[in-house]
Order: sequence, then structure tokens, then C-alpha cells
Amino acid sequence: MSSVDIGMDLGTANIIITVGGKGIVLCEPSVVAYDKRKKQVIAVGTEASNMLGRTPDYIITSCPLRDGVISDNFMTEIMVREFIRKVSGNMLIKPRVVLCVPSFVTDVERRALVETALLAGARKAYLIEEPVAALLGAGIDITKPNGVMVVDIGGGTTDIAIASFNGIVSSASIKMGGVKMDAAIIKYMHVKYKLIIGEKTAEAAKKTIANVYDPDGTARMSVKGRGLLRGLPQGIEISDLDMQEALSGCIEEIIATIRAVLEKTPPELVGDIHTNGVLLTGGGALLGGLDRLITSFVGAPCIIAQKPIECVARGVNAAFNHTGELLDGFEKISLYKYK
Repeated sequence: MSSVDIGMDLGTANIIITVGGKGIVLCEPSVVAYDKRKKQVIAVGTEASNMLGRTPDYIITSCPLRDGVISDNFMTEIMVREFIRKVSGNMLIKPRVVLCVPSFVTDVERRALVETALLAGARKAYLIEEPVAALLGAGIDITKPNGVMVVDIGGGTTDIAIASFNGIVSSASIKMGGVKMDAAIIKYMHVKYKLIIGEKTAEAAKKTIANVYDPDGTARMSVKGRGLLRGLPQGIEISDLDMQEALSGCIEEIIATIRAVLEKTPPELVGDIHTNGVLLTGGGALLGGLDRLITSFVGAPCIIAQKPIECVARGVNAAFNHTGELLDGFEKISLYKYK
């Protein structure tokens, strides 16, 4: 792998970048701050994320990726260009770039990603689907005729797939992830406690006390925001029982999608999954009790991948070994050795 090969996991919440020979070199929020008056970028990543909700009107703080795809072409191009510049430094040769995409994206959305990478300075752009990248990154051998199931829960999407013999046998992708879970917590606090909280507070509560399997009310946390009735600062204490209630709809949607994928999978492969288990990747894999909940539903062990947030990025990095099978452009690629 060349040192001018760059892999990008363009997530709704975070961008993780790998460079050939170095592994993961950057993991920062997918946020860009842009000054409309001076027509220039002020900050990207962590620095821009700290500006969210704290800037004057002439400074845009944007999250240009929604539900795993580009929602703002201009801001995405700026952000990708700045990140490539960050990691490539003074490279004399333009880098090759592999981008990760959810399995449900349209041809138009695939073309937008490829064009964005090329406009941002890439010499060549390739696409790889998230479930395949997650399996590669977790070190799973998908070349054998043996079914493996992955549930990749990211910031904007959840990709569920069953792979065997170098290909995706059945899969589904839903626009459900960490961002919508945070929104569900915000709505719950609004309705039940008449308290308006921000996205960062909701995310902190999800990470700290959420338990979607067997909450008992002992895990508690203080949250602060603006009281809806008086419009003044207010703080209350919530528990893991609140988190389970707030996230129940989101988790039910993920479980229903797992069921749908299993129902359209050949019985032999379902039997393999009963033996091999279900692999959980992505930031959502760290949600408290989710692995035990899936185990109780599927009846097979559910294993959280090592460093689940980095799995897709590691798989994107590994994809450079398969560039002969990946294509320039926006065709759907499910097979590597057998096309």
C-alpha cells in the first residue's frame, strides 16, 4: 500500500481517515465552520464542533453529511479538501482515496461522493460499502462459504448484512443511528420533563447512563437546559430507566430490521449465524445493554468488535488490497473476487 493512499470513513458524526503505512491518523467530528464574509474556512473537525450554536450569523457551522450521505455538496467539498490537506501535508503526488458508503445510497449520491473526492484533490476515487468495510476491519474472513452477520450502527445509518463467499447475501440499511437517538432523547426530555436540552447533553446522557436491556434506575445523571414553562435555566436528574424509554422506538426499529434480514436469508446461513454470532460495529455498538438485547432476540451470541468505532475505517484501509475489484464511479459493488 502506498503512503499516498487515503481511506475515508465519511460518517454523519465523525470522519476517520487512514493513510497507507500509518493506519488511522485522524478521527474528528464531521463539522466545518465557514466565514461567509471572507469566503474562507475557519475550522474543521473538533475545533468547528466546539463552535456549534456559538457563532454569529455570518459564520456557518455545518454538518454537511446527513444519514450517511451528502446533504450539502459545497460544504462537504470544503471539509473533505481540508481533511485531505491535513493528513497529506506536502505530498507531491495526488492521493488515491477510498470512500465508504451505506449500502442503500443511490447512484446519484455515489456520484456526488466520487466527484467531491476528485474536486478535493484525489487522483482516483473508489467506493466500498459499509458492511463489507466493517467485516474487513474486524478481521473477518468473508471468502469462505460460511455466513457472518454484521450490524454496523453509525451516526446516521444502521447497516445490517449477512456475508458469505466474498459477497453480501442479504442486507438492509435504515436511516437510524446515533444522531436520531440523540434527537429521541431531546424529544423525550421535552415531552416528559418540559426541559429543552442540546445535542451534546443528549449524547452525553446516552453514553453515560443508557441501558436498553435491564435498567434498574440506579445509574443516574444530572442534565441541564432551558425550562419550557418559564424559559429559565433548569437542571434535573434522570436515570437509565428514562434512557430506555427514550430510546425504545429507535432500538425496536433496529431489531425489526435484523429480523427482516434474517427472514430473507437462506436457512443454512442462518444456522451459521447461530454458531458464529452477530458482530456489532460502529459507535452504536457501545450503547449499554444493546449486545445482550440482540443476543436475547436472535438467540445467538452478539460480539462487540474490538474498537468498534474504528472498524469501518480499518476496513477502508484494507480495501486498497482489493482496488482491482473496486470500481471508479458509483456502481454497486458487493463482490470482490467473483463478479
